[in-house]
Amino acid sequence: MQMVCLPRLSRVAVCGGTHGNELSGVYLVRELLKVKKGVMEKEEEQEEEEPLSVLKVLSNPRAMQQCRRYVDTDLNRCFTHATLNGLTSGTVPYEMIRSRELNAMLGPKGRSGAVDLVCDLHNTTANMGLCLIAYSDCDWICLHIFRHLQRKMPDIPMRYIHFEVSNKESYSLDSVGKHGFAMEIGPQPHGVARSTVYTAMKAGVQHMLDWVCFFNSGTLFEGESVDVFTMIKHIDYPRDSETRNITAAVHPHLQDRDFCPLHPEDPLFQTFSGETLRYKGNEPLYPFFINECAYYEKGIALSLARKRRVLIPTIRVQTEQEQAAHVQELASEEEE
Repeated sequence: MQMVCLPRLSRVAVCGGTHGNELSGVYLVRELLKVKKGVMEKEEEQEEEEPLSVLKVLSNPRAMQQCRRYVDTDLNRCFTHATLNGLTSGTVPYEMIRSRELNAMLGPKGRSGAVDLVCDLHNTTANMGLCLIAYSDCDWICLHIFRHLQRKMPDIPMRYIHFEVSNKESYSLDSVGKHGFAMEIGPQPHGVARSTVYTAMKAGVQHMLDWVCFFNSGTLFEGESVDVFTMIKHIDYPRDSETRNITAAVHPHLQDRDFCPLHPEDPLFQTFSGETLRYKGNEPLYPFFINECAYYEKGIALSLARKRRVLIPTIRVQTEQEQAAHVQELASEEEE
């Protein structure tokens, strides 16, 4: 693959508290906000013409105050183009109002004025280690950041999850930036802070910001291959046909085995009467978000992904001339 030259990343947003009871991101962003000049940005050590601007955002303050996932509706499902640009009439859920405020602050989504990179911090109750979740399997910025984190944090299980959703239909806060991902770390119960999980998140954010500084300063990042897990489908819990009550739990052989291959006929659920229900798929797939607490209300017991190897090209930052041409090209696209 040929080398790819990409625009400088001048503005990065680190967001926590999109879900008010996922506490690692809440406490980490609060810590960052305490430091006026942003120690994590290492501004004193960087002699760049344009120092990196890092916005630290507490996304859902009302939910944080109540230590709840959300107040009225899930904020992390409120960033589709339709929701952001729809008419408001009657009583509007708080999170819809907040999503438009965040879009004005960090976006507008899909426009040239949006921040260059959004890193939205999340916790999961599932045994997933550290995951980057993104809407693209060919966003070379996000994939190189992922590879950098893998190298810098070799003791932490790390995966890149791809949700194949269009820009208009992408629904989470990280989709507002020109590049973006959720940094999801678990297992951690909601409403609880675990030191090991917080420390891993803090290190991940630091390494991400370091990478951005290296990239902006002209560092060449060599191409290589990475594993990408593309989400294929969700599986709900077995339910009573009349009451819709759940009739089984995740099988003990599957619980906590996120990203271990699930083969046809492997145990999937164990009913409350003791029966084993088996996976009836046609191919081995990789389960993740297994028994995630917050997904009971969404009708998701686990998600299944297909793993493949993706070749990411060598990249470097654009020169001033290349950047000017890129800006002109974007302006022409927006006029159309």
